[in-house]
Amino acid sequence: MRRFLHEPRLIIIIFFALAILMVSSALIELHQSKKELYSFMEKQSHSLLESLIIASRNALRFNQTLENTYQERLLNNANLIRVLYENDQISDRLLSRLAQKNNIFRINIFSKNGEKIFSSHTSTHSGLTEKNSPAITLQSIFNGQVDTLIIGLKSARFEAGYRLAIALAARDRSAIVININAKQMLDQRRQTGFGALMRDIVSNPGIVFIALQDTASILAASGNVSELEPIKESSFLISTLKDSLFQTRITEFDTIEVFEAVHPFIINHRPVGVMRLGLSLEPLQDINDRIFRRMVVITIVLITLGSIVFTFIFFRQKYQLLENQYHVVETYSGDIIKNVSDAILVFDEKSGIKIYNHEADRLFKLENSAVIGKNISEIFPEPACNTILNISSGIQQLECEIDGELKYLLLSKSTFTDHDKQSNTILVIRDLTEQKRLENQIQRTERLSAMGELASGVAHEIRNPLNTIGTIVQQLDKDFKPVENGPEYHELAKIVYKEVRRIDQTINDFLRFSRPEPLNPEEFTIKELFSNLNRQYRSLLKPNKIQLIIDLNWDDSVFWDLNQIRQVFMNLLQNSIDAMASGGKISITSELYSPESINIIFKDTGPGINDELKSKIFNLYFTTKAKGTGIGLSIVQRIISEHNGVINLINGRIGTTFKITLPLRIKIQGKK
Repeated sequence: MRRFLHEPRLIIIIFFALAILMVSSALIELHQSKKELYSFMEKQSHSLLESLIIASRNALRFNQTLENTYQERLLNNANLIRVLYENDQISDRLLSRLAQKNNIFRINIFSKNGEKIFSSHTSTHSGLTEKNSPAITLQSIFNGQVDTLIIGLKSARFEAGYRLAIALAARDRSAIVININAKQMLDQRRQTGFGALMRDIVSNPGIVFIALQDTASILAASGNVSELEPIKESSFLISTLKDSLFQTRITEFDTIEVFEAVHPFIINHRPVGVMRLGLSLEPLQDINDRIFRRMVVITIVLITLGSIVFTFIFFRQKYQLLENQYHVVETYSGDIIKNVSDAILVFDEKSGIKIYNHEADRLFKLENSAVIGKNISEIFPEPACNTILNISSGIQQLECEIDGELKYLLLSKSTFTDHDKQSNTILVIRDLTEQKRLENQIQRTERLSAMGELASGVAHEIRNPLNTIGTIVQQLDKDFKPVENGPEYHELAKIVYKEVRRIDQTINDFLRFSRPEPLNPEEFTIKELFSNLNRQYRSLLKPNKIQLIIDLNWDDSVFWDLNQIRQVFMNLLQNSIDAMASGGKISITSELYSPESINIIFKDTGPGINDELKSKIFNLYFTTKAKGTGIGLSIVQRIISEHNGVINLINGRIGTTFKITLPLRIKIQGKK
């Protein structure tokens, strides 16, 4: 980075490369936008022309069907009138009623000479010019060439407008002529025909013109079309009509440039002409204008950027040295805070927690991302822990329950004011829990060792007289026969002997505690140990309605004294069974504590241990059982200690929980 800042030529090269890249990207975008727009316009125009042609064909078919329907209705009425006429039942009055009832404009019957015989209307056309003569129009019927003549759409004879007429031959080659006013039909044609389609489509501002053109003239066009290039003068239009191809081009229309699409118009498999569609190129011009504005903006930006870059180079070189020095100090201090063995939290009332290091993460079991910016009270939810926030500055030692476990903490609290005049609080917390537990275990071990030595001495002094007493009692019970109360005498002798044996067994337990067997470690798996325990206690647990759950998150090999470790868990299991007279659940969990040690957590759902008794449970001769000796947990403590491990009673809300931490492999001289 420093070398880069000291090479102005490199900065200039990068600057011009960036300028070329920005200009090139704008030009490439212009080209690509034009290409995409042309492609889009081609697809849209093709689709529009196809739809327009289909709609036009449908409109023509509709008009033809409509005209055929009207003609069919006229023919039906004409056949009825012919029957009446040939039966001599026709009169002008009857024809007038039929015309009015069937919505017919006029009904006339002409002789074969062209003279009107009957009519539904009285003639009022004197002085008006006749546009077409019945004698001429009906000549083919009068001559006998046809019996039915579809006259179709024609101008009215005297009035303005159009009529739809048919003629039917009757007797003596007379002709029955019926017509209706074609205004309604023509109005429907205008509303649904090709012209209406053109008007609707051209209303779109993006469409400049639409036209249907044959080789001679323009057949139909939108209102703004007065003249178009003839087909015979354009090879482009000729090829479209000849080869039946859809084609597009850029051309001029009425002095403006348009995008024109051309499609052949085919009816009944015969090309009638070409359909021409002109689209506005304003969107393309908008793209050009946008690219031009972008080029202007890019030029201004490049000039401004160039000035800033060269100014930046000068000041950056001066600033770099100071920044590097600051970075070194910041990194060094940041690494110290992150990796220090104490939990460090920095917070204020406004921004919440600002600094939260790795040790704090481990202590509170909350990730950095979950607490940064949060209020400090969320870290200390328990009321007992909230006192941390209220203590004065300085160093204090206190107890606090975190995540269900009692922690012994050494807390240092201080405050400082930052450059924003905001008061910040620094908490430095050292977790003394393990240290406190080790101290308690050492003290317990020392007490147990002293009491064991005392017990050993006392046991030796008591054991010999006890054996003598026992022997004498047995001998007296055997040799001496009292004169009276013999059975009572023998019963008392047996009780004395039984109590002597019980005291002797207690002395043996004391001696076993005071003179522990040497460790004899061997290789075995955690899974194997607890599987055997499960099978051993299954028959005892089921009748007592006790469920044993073993969850081994780590079940690999260990190097321990199997017999003594088994005795540890047998003692703990037996204590839990005795405590849960009405049933419950015992859970044993294993988890790797470190690469060289393991945690085994033993938990039951019994009544638990009173807070007043928790500090005494590992003491020799302390028991809460009526027939207990108070040695079981002391032996457990001694075995764990001889394996260089730690056992602690964990404060919990339900039942009793023991946490045992043991090395994976104990070290015995001469063994690994």
